Amino acid sequence: MRNAFSVERLHVPRQPSMIPGTNGIREALSTATTADSNGWLPLTKELWMPDLLPLTVEEVLTTTRSVRKRLDLERPVEHEVIEQCLRIAMQTPSGSNRQAWQWLFIEDPAIKQKLADIYRKQFDVTYRVTPVGAYDDPKTQAQAVRRRESAVWLADHFEDVPLIMIPCQAGRVDGAGVGEQAGFWGSLLPAVWNFMLALRTRGLGSAWVTMNLARPEGERETAEVLGIPYETYTQAGMFPIGYTKGTDFKPIPTPEVSAVLHWDRW
Repeated sequence: MRNAFSVERLHVPRQPSMIPGTNGIREALSTATTADSNGWLPLTKELWMPDLLPLTVEEVLTTTRSVRKRLDLERPVEHEVIEQCLRIAMQTPSGSNRQAWQWLFIEDPAIKQKLADIYRKQFDVTYRVTPVGAYDDPKTQAQAVRRRESAVWLADHFEDVPLIMIPCQAGRVDGAGVGEQAGFWGSLLPAVWNFMLALRTRGLGSAWVTMNLARPEGERETAEVLGIPYETYTQAGMFPIGYTKGTDFKPIPTPEVSAVLHWDRW
């Protein structure tokens, strides 16, 4: 059965509470009495892994989309699900294995309102008033219109999403060279993406938005609202999070690989 262990027995470590997973797993481990002398338990349905969508690895990688209008504003997001996703994200490699991340998740309505106000300060004077691009291809034009509608919907409902995530990393790279910038962001953004992939496997979605960082003072305003030490930590954006309305996301059209692939030289 998909998403269940494929073995017949499960080895129980000496500290079952350290096992990542659901309360159901922990409860099953704490109440089980049939372990043999080597610490093995018969596998029962109570010891299955948390429910995941029936997706292959490639399906997860090719169907994790930016989700805005399909975020479910009514369904709360459990803390335990976020913790599961974060444990996965924290397995991501980082420069010198520093793991210098901090992750803020905002669910307080008053704080979400303040973040939405900061977001719209930039959105309302740029993206909202910028004309939709004109394209000869009808499909491309329709996609552009849908993107605009989706972005405007999110801006108008930003404070209504169940959670807003702010990922941060120790250090500042303002004015740094390309090498330092690459090392800094390469130690944070892959972890954020892995978090988004983990959300997808659990029926949740998000979108990477940076309007609060587009104004020079926007990051500082966000830091003041959340108590982030601005001088020593850098933010990577805002991420609205929620369960998705449906899970049938599909791959998007892309250029042919031959149009972007180079061997040995440009």
